[in-house]
Amino acid sequence: MSFSEDPDLQPILFGLFLSMYLVAVLGNLLIILAVTSDSHLHTPMYFFLSNLSLADIGFTSSTVPKLVVDILTHSRVISYAACLTQLSAFLFFGCMDSMLLTVMACDRFVAICHPLHYAVIMNPHSCHLLLLLSVFVSILDSQLQNFTALQVSCFKDVGIASFFCETSKFLDLSCSDTIIKNIVTYMVGVLFGFLPVSGIIFSYYKIVSVLLKIPSSAGRSKAFSTCSSHLSVVCLFYGTGIGTYRGSNPSYSPRKGMVASLMYTVVTPMLNPFIYSLRNKDISSTLKRLHFWKI
Repeated sequence: MSFSEDPDLQPILFGLFLSMYLVAVLGNLLIILAVTSDSHLHTPMYFFLSNLSLADIGFTSSTVPKLVVDILTHSRVISYAACLTQLSAFLFFGCMDSMLLTVMACDRFVAICHPLHYAVIMNPHSCHLLLLLSVFVSILDSQLQNFTALQVSCFKDVGIASFFCETSKFLDLSCSDTIIKNIVTYMVGVLFGFLPVSGIIFSYYKIVSVLLKIPSSAGRSKAFSTCSSHLSVVCLFYGTGIGTYRGSNPSYSPRKGMVASLMYTVVTPMLNPFIYSLRNKDISSTLKRLHFWKI
């Protein structure tokens, strides 16, 4: 499905989506460059941030290039194999985002609640192990849902009510009984969606409990400033994600669901680098030094 059938709007949509995609990719690449080039940023928090930026690039690249090409070629056709490939990549990188945000919340929890043991708990071996665990869980999530999609034997229609292949929209095309498929999908959603969110909520509950015990308001503000960027990204990621799932509600039109999906897949990865660069002095100063070095 396209965002508009009006031919006069196609060049505008092409320029808009291409610009948003390039900003998202370049912004996240700058975060990765800043973290890798500055030895002061070789800490667990920025290690996970650079991997989050890499996952954001993959997340937005799983949908937007195809959308831009479709607008340019005036074609909205996607093959069955390409649809499953896009579905798998979207689920993998989306789950990676969720897992890394959870790991970053745990990192902030250890840093604030157990500062004396932080270097021991969040050592390089633990960080790489958490990253590998995130990759493994993301692969498992994407392949389980991809396997569910592969069970679709026939279709009621060939039209997908979105600008990319989503699991729920793909399963809606099946003319066979989808009860088992829906059960599997919801179970996977609970395991790989609800549990990470619970981990983030628990981490911030503990963080807030510790911050409230700090007598100085300046001390509380300084401690919470290390979490503000991450918390902003979490709210943006899950807030737009909830909007996407609400878009599958019958009371929502397909185009409203597409706008929600656009916020989730394009706007969030595009804004993440700005949030971290504007609200993080270490990243900002490193980017400024890189700018002057290039000049």
